[in-house]
Amino acid sequence: MTVKIVRWVIIRISLIFFASIFTSIIYFYFIIPPFDLILDGRQEGSVTFLDKNGEVFAWRGQQFDSLLRSENASSYLINAVVSTEDKNFYRHFGFSPRGILGAIIINIREGRGPFEGHGGSTITQQVAKLLCLMKTNKLDSGCRQQSLARKILEVLFAVALEIKFSKSEILSIYMNRVYLGASTTGFEAASNRYFSKSAKEVSLAESAMLAALLKAPSKYAPTNNLKLAQQRAKFVIEAMVQENYISSLEATIAINQPAILSNRAKQVIGVHFVDWIMRDAPNSLTVKTTEDIVIQTTFDPVIQKTVEEAVADVFASSVSPSSKSEAAVVVMSATGDVLAMLGSRKNRKVWGWYNRAFQAYRQPGSAFKPFVYAAALQQGYSPDYLLSDTKAPPPKLAHLRYWPKNYNHDYMGNITMKTGLTNSVNTVTVQLAHLVGIQNIIDLANRLGIQSKLSPNLSLALGSSEVSLLNLTAGYAGFLNLGRQIHPRGWTELRLKTSNDVIIQSFKNEGDKVLGDDVSKALIKMLVDAVEVGTGKTAIIDGWQVAGKTGTSQDARDAWFIGFTSKYVVGVWIGSDDNTPLKGVVGGNLPSKIWSKVMQNIHSQIPSRLPTLSTDQYKRLRNAIQKNGSNSLDSQQDSSEKDNFIRRFFDYMQNITK
Repeated sequence: MTVKIVRWVIIRISLIFFASIFTSIIYFYFIIPPFDLILDGRQEGSVTFLDKNGEVFAWRGQQFDSLLRSENASSYLINAVVSTEDKNFYRHFGFSPRGILGAIIINIREGRGPFEGHGGSTITQQVAKLLCLMKTNKLDSGCRQQSLARKILEVLFAVALEIKFSKSEILSIYMNRVYLGASTTGFEAASNRYFSKSAKEVSLAESAMLAALLKAPSKYAPTNNLKLAQQRAKFVIEAMVQENYISSLEATIAINQPAILSNRAKQVIGVHFVDWIMRDAPNSLTVKTTEDIVIQTTFDPVIQKTVEEAVADVFASSVSPSSKSEAAVVVMSATGDVLAMLGSRKNRKVWGWYNRAFQAYRQPGSAFKPFVYAAALQQGYSPDYLLSDTKAPPPKLAHLRYWPKNYNHDYMGNITMKTGLTNSVNTVTVQLAHLVGIQNIIDLANRLGIQSKLSPNLSLALGSSEVSLLNLTAGYAGFLNLGRQIHPRGWTELRLKTSNDVIIQSFKNEGDKVLGDDVSKALIKMLVDAVEVGTGKTAIIDGWQVAGKTGTSQDARDAWFIGFTSKYVVGVWIGSDDNTPLKGVVGGNLPSKIWSKVMQNIHSQIPSRLPTLSTDQYKRLRNAIQKNGSNSLDSQQDSSEKDNFIRRFFDYMQNITK
């Protein structure tokens, strides 16, 4: 009787056990999505960046391409994957009891738990892990949890996969969902990333290197360590020989001629430019995109390389190797397209770092002065208007609480406005700011693209308020464009990678007209003089007409040079992140040297001359305008002239009679 009861219990338990297994397999079978919906396992999309020539130069997010199938992939690649990951793939039904038992024994021998370390998983079981058993809450830690219960569920899920899909389909799912380093998911994306070719076309050596990534994607990524990737690929090739997929001769050739990165994969360029675009373009289509996006940019890789080389050369020849000083450069076309950007001289290949070209806000020093003089010209002051350059404020300005010292501690007495800008004289700039009105200067700077908060005090005239290099360079682009506001543009369109449909386009919108043409031309002439006979002499390029302004902030914590030709606008900044004063560096030396090197190397020929008006031409034009009762400037300037004429006349008379 007891034997019958025991037999009955065993039979019942066995039935329940097998029924549970059968039910689980059936359940998994029905919850697994169709083949076409299961290939892309990413949680987020990707962004691919094209330069101005339409060539890919950078990526962000998880790159993926669903075109690959095991049937059309390179036979070398298929055999390399099977040899290293699951040599019995075509002979089992989803799991390998022998493989699981062997892994348990190895783990125990190595002092780990039975399910810690080696898993003995087949490719089908790895697909089960990649699919996370179709759980909706796909936390990576939960999907990769190792336990007896988890292993049993993986086996049952693997059997369901074998029932639902063919071997080629299972292998296709695997080859599309695995992560393979360098932000690539799937062998097609990885092959394009590392070798600039499809996984359908990879050679034996390239296939081995791709399959080697399955062991540890980040560790063996050839972009991180090519030698290590080649060593691991050798192991894969040897495994292929053991499985009779290739001959010894083929293996020897592949080992002696290992795979190397494509030229595009070797080139890490435009990292800081891409960081800016990721912030400038809509977040929903960049940082938070769930789609695969392609961004057409204005980036010029040749100019970017020129910028990096110029900065490296100047620092190598003029700065101590132990210096912690940083540099940033922005290159724009005359119309405001950003062509190159350097946010750090040290971290040019790592994305996501602090970008001093657009994130750093620093005191521009005298590089801000052109906005003061532009406001004065806009109100009708002439370039030869006399101002007082004295150590103490003249009697009429004795009430001012702020009167600066000149950088060189020299004072020239009565000097013209153009001399004040050309020689970067602090006293006359502050005096002019007082006459023009600080709020008028702030309004003009804001309208020309300065987006940071500007303090309404006289020290603003000397660049005490912080600005970004990108905004300041855009402001100078406004001067070049005869007073029209310029919006820096780095991308022209965003489109879907799969369908090529354009989602958003960025057009060159004509900015507001902030300065009149004659005002702008007179200012440009003053900035040309600032280079030719003023503080920017280091930026002189023989036979060229260039315009620009140096800038050095208080205690030499920042050194700038912003300038332009008729074709390009370039801004250069040098400083330390901790605000440590620079030793022997001012806007008129190293920044100007970098600027000059960049400009000479990015022009294919001597640029055309700039639109300028000499003081005499400016005065004749102004007299003609007043005589005819018309004004070429906008209505705001016309109103300003009428309001300030009497005050300017008395200011002028007081200056010349002193």
